[in-house]
Amino acid sequence: MKKFVMAALGGTLAGVVATTQFVGPLLAQEQTKSSSVYEQLDLFGDIFERIRAQYVEEVDEGELIEAAINGMLTSLDPHSSYLSPDDAADMRVQTRGEFGGLGIEVTQEEGFVKVVSPIDGTPAEEAGIEAGDFITHVDGESVLGLTLDEAVEMMRGPVGSEIIITVVREADPEPFDVSIIRDTIKLTAVRTRLEGDTVVLRVTTFNDQTFPNLQEGLAEQVEAAGGMENVNGIVLDLRNNPGGLLTQAIKVSDAFLEQGEIVSTRGRDLVDGERYNAESYVEGDLSDGKPLVVLINGGSASASEIVAGALQDHRRAIVVGTKSFGKGSVQTVMPLRGDGAMRLTTARYYTPSGRSIQALGVSPDIVVEQPRRAPEAEEDEDATTPRTRTEADLRGSLDNDSLTEDEIRQIEEDRAKAEAAAKLREDDYQLAYAIDILKGLSALGSQD
Repeated sequence: MKKFVMAALGGTLAGVVATTQFVGPLLAQEQTKSSSVYEQLDLFGDIFERIRAQYVEEVDEGELIEAAINGMLTSLDPHSSYLSPDDAADMRVQTRGEFGGLGIEVTQEEGFVKVVSPIDGTPAEEAGIEAGDFITHVDGESVLGLTLDEAVEMMRGPVGSEIIITVVREADPEPFDVSIIRDTIKLTAVRTRLEGDTVVLRVTTFNDQTFPNLQEGLAEQVEAAGGMENVNGIVLDLRNNPGGLLTQAIKVSDAFLEQGEIVSTRGRDLVDGERYNAESYVEGDLSDGKPLVVLINGGSASASEIVAGALQDHRRAIVVGTKSFGKGSVQTVMPLRGDGAMRLTTARYYTPSGRSIQALGVSPDIVVEQPRRAPEAEEDEDATTPRTRTEADLRGSLDNDSLTEDEIRQIEEDRAKAEAAAKLREDDYQLAYAIDILKGLSALGSQD
């Protein structure tokens, strides 16, 4: 027993000695780091003073400091930045759903401005700007070497003024210029319509109006269809949706989920992690469990990916389209003195299954590319091609005596719907594909 006690004491003493030996170097390292930081700050002060005193032209001291702050933040990742008082005010306006500009969400890649997505109904979308386009010049001036904020500033201007941007597109061998007239961008967060028996919910952005618009629009279309029993399913169209508010992404996901996790965020410290579950905002499933197809593409980013990932992981929806953008980080806007703000990446988000979307994106369950429009010449050729003759076109063909007039009328109405669906494939192949999936699911369900 005495030997055991002594051994234990020996172990304790050894531990104390070992701890003492390690604390010294650790303290020395911390002191070295602190002194190094202060030396760097002194170096910054020396450079700042030399610029003020010796630069060839007089400089604005405030602008110099703002540029230094922004440089520090933008060196972290493409989404962290400093917001001047004007920029911070613009951002607050954008989240409310109205602002001036071209109507594009952009990021930076290899020094150039890359279009994440054009916003529906904006000058950029009407001018034909596409997700994945690179903007290399603005009014003839190169954006190479500029920060993202500086490039965006070049694209701003008075409403009604013209801007010419030079675009490089993967499918085109040569750069080309696009003329756009700046306008006030009024975002309609959700557009809804009926396509046959399918409700289409087109979500263009996630701002303060997104969930209220979706809830009201869904109710209106269900009423127009004569009740949920007459709806075969819902298409949630998130294509070219650049994201927005995390809270709105959670609410939209919650609208179609009964229970379970929607998304989790994890910061540098585990204690800063958050989990968001269904039924936090919405009670039950607003669609009464109707089949759901989610459409995504390379312009679907951030909040769009949260919604698509949550509904996919819970097997609540079939995700159709092409791989999403892959922005899986959360930015927190922190107010600063002088009415400015700092946008800082503070966490990554994860889908319910625990997967991060960062740089990978959401992979659709069914990959469907959006085909390029056929040249007009081909359409003209089709117009001259005689249509295929049917039995009913033959002179003296027999009538169908097995159906009543009402049954024949119903067949003709169904044929008209099928032809309308075929026309939709020409206009929007991905959406038509999604609707076809819901028709197939409805047909299978009606056989039960």
